[in-house]
Amino acid sequence: MGDFYGYFFDHLPDVWSGLGVTLAATVLGAALALVLAFAFGFMARGRHAVVRGFSRVCVEFFRGTSLYVQLFWLYYAFPLVTSYELTPLLCGVVAFGINYGAYGSEVVRGALNAVPKAQWEAAVALNLSPAQRMRRVVLPQAWPQMIPSFTNLLIQLLKCTPLLWLISAADLTTVVQQMRDRTGESAAAYLTLLVLYFVLAYTLTLLMNALERHARAKLTGRRKRRTRPAPVKSGTAAGGAR
Repeated sequence: MGDFYGYFFDHLPDVWSGLGVTLAATVLGAALALVLAFAFGFMARGRHAVVRGFSRVCVEFFRGTSLYVQLFWLYYAFPLVTSYELTPLLCGVVAFGINYGAYGSEVVRGALNAVPKAQWEAAVALNLSPAQRMRRVVLPQAWPQMIPSFTNLLIQLLKCTPLLWLISAADLTTVVQQMRDRTGESAAAYLTLLVLYFVLAYTLTLLMNALERHARAKLTGRRKRRTRPAPVKSGTAAGGAR
């Protein structure tokens, strides 16, 4: 193992570069997945059957096809169809985004459906527009329910980034794999990858847990402000005493 770790620390710039690619694929893929999750989730509750049907077809297609195949199609087949070649990192971001966005849309749809019907009716009674109802009443209650499931999907997305190695992206797995090939130390190389991915996943979990606590605290604060009785004006109180 000494040979591997000596080589590892001598080539830390390569490790940082691979780590940067892994984090970029994770963060950008998660951002695209979040956008698609809300888009398809909202469309699933649309008034028009065509909109709901389009959302369902897209979600079922991207959930029902392999991420492995999607990644290979973008990297090898997409240039043949469009004459435009995507970089390995961009292929990974798009593949991760559409795949996990499809899964995330079910999280969004389920959280929106979990908001009590009375809340929707109260927002309508207040004469709020559909956008205002969603932004001010529904989403603040649904968002905290989405975060735990989004956390699981984010960790799964991170664990899928080693697939970038298959399309020649210089991610963390690729860099450590090359070090393993040069030193012949398989046990040390894969143990290092296990530890590194665990640290990354645990860090993301802590960040998402903090986000969930903040969202729930904000929701609790809103509810307390709504239920707090209105203060009695001193003038009114004095008049009543008289």
